[in-house]
Amino acid sequence: MSKTQKIILAVAAIVIVALLVIAGVSGGAMSEVACIDCHSTGLVDGEACETCGGTAKVRGNFWALIPPVIAIGLALITKEVYSSLFIGIVSGALLYTNFNPITTVDAALTEALIPAVSDTAGIFIFLVELGILVALINKAGGSAAFGKWAQTHIKTRVGAILATFVLGVLIFVDDYFNCLTVGSVMRPVTDAHKISRAKLAYLIDATAAPICMIAPISSWAAAVSQYAEDGKGLDLFISAIPFNFYSLLTFVFIIGLAVLGFDYGSMRTHEFNAINNGDLYTSGERAESKPVIPSEKGKIIDLIFPIAVLIVVCVFALVYNGGILDGEDFITAFSNTDATVALPWGGLITLIIAMIYYAFRNSMTMKEMMNAIPSGFIAMVPAILILTFATALKNITSLMGAKYFVADLMNSAAAGLNLFLPAIIFLVSCVLAFATGTSWGTFGILIPIVTYMFEIGDPILIISMSACLAGAVCGDHCSPISDTTIMSSAGSECNHINHVSTQMPYAVTVAGISFVMFILAGIIQNAWICLPIGVLLTLATLFVIKKIVQKKEAIAK
Repeated sequence: MSKTQKIILAVAAIVIVALLVIAGVSGGAMSEVACIDCHSTGLVDGEACETCGGTAKVRGNFWALIPPVIAIGLALITKEVYSSLFIGIVSGALLYTNFNPITTVDAALTEALIPAVSDTAGIFIFLVELGILVALINKAGGSAAFGKWAQTHIKTRVGAILATFVLGVLIFVDDYFNCLTVGSVMRPVTDAHKISRAKLAYLIDATAAPICMIAPISSWAAAVSQYAEDGKGLDLFISAIPFNFYSLLTFVFIIGLAVLGFDYGSMRTHEFNAINNGDLYTSGERAESKPVIPSEKGKIIDLIFPIAVLIVVCVFALVYNGGILDGEDFITAFSNTDATVALPWGGLITLIIAMIYYAFRNSMTMKEMMNAIPSGFIAMVPAILILTFATALKNITSLMGAKYFVADLMNSAAAGLNLFLPAIIFLVSCVLAFATGTSWGTFGILIPIVTYMFEIGDPILIISMSACLAGAVCGDHCSPISDTTIMSSAGSECNHINHVSTQMPYAVTVAGISFVMFILAGIIQNAWICLPIGVLLTLATLFVIKKIVQKKEAIAK
């Protein structure tokens, strides 16, 4: 660590301690806001509100956002994610318990860490299953064969980038599934074309949540639709797609960036090192797997078959879990599904089929198959640790009433700002998703508020709904504690902080354009006018950035 970094870290430590002292002395972390569940009446359907106990007040304040800010700030300064998240958890527990040392330990364990493990156990299992499947594919020679095929058929870096983008768009069912599958399939291709792991992680992340957020048949559409009343959730979701500027313009941004052939920010350094030095990582620990000697019998089918089985079985598992065999239609089954149960179900069946297939192909021995189990688990340990700590931090933030504080802000901002409300909702949604690391939690908080503020049929309702969903994806996309961001790092085998720091400038650029578009949308209220303007604005922004980058390079020479 350089002298400058040590000074910055020391200043950060002083600020953190000062904030905690101020919170402890003032008692501000215990303050309350109006309950949004009963609309400050204390009653729901004539009975006392379960959330506030009939008092019309709930705990919620600015201090609820401080723990994630501490964790994110430290992670970006120190480039060390585990200790940063842990300090964030402890800070949150201190604020939550009003600095009682005994109950702080209790809260950190029983209210944060233990639920983080139990509530996400299904995703942990799926991560391990994917790790094992990747280990099997590598040992069978499927990845090596696909890499050789890609070298002869995908001949340019632009082609490799666009192929990764297209695959990410095609796997729109679930973001977790998208991140891990695209990473497993495309790593040999991007490695062969000297595309940095940071760039691969960005491509995965930028086509995971954004594509799920505009796909009517996805776990995200199902999650969003449940928050609207009278069974109109899916209709509202589909109507909001043309106004989801962040997701749509992210795709335009990726294609434009690939075709124009440049990068900026810290991503430029990573890409330069990959192209000129063959260094795919640049900095941080190397998350690559141990070298595997693949089977000489390996063919492309050894990669395509298990991945195809995984896709088919996981889609079936999702709708099966949602009750399709009990008479529910496909859309309703998706709405009712639980991905934390369905994906491990699909992963287990896929592993069994893959092992039987490799046994018939005589690709590897039973011992080699069994050795893939601990190898796959070990490969996913960093992602599981980060996901555990990030989820624990979310739990603490929720206990402190972050959603009620944000809801109170939203209600205060609504008066007199009707046309600009979509832009305000987009910003609030971005901040909340970034601080909490959860897009689902963000739109779960904001959608009921948005639908309460506007009548069905009001164009501003559709635009505001889109702003809420777009902001949730944007904040989630940027946040180091987001599960999708963590999965993207795992899928690309990229250092997590490298992924976050290189992705941030790109995500913020599209977010800025989206903010402008939501201002225009509030005034124009026509997606088919606004969307072409957004596309042109995105391309124009890329041209301007490219000129600036070229000018800086010319001066440097």
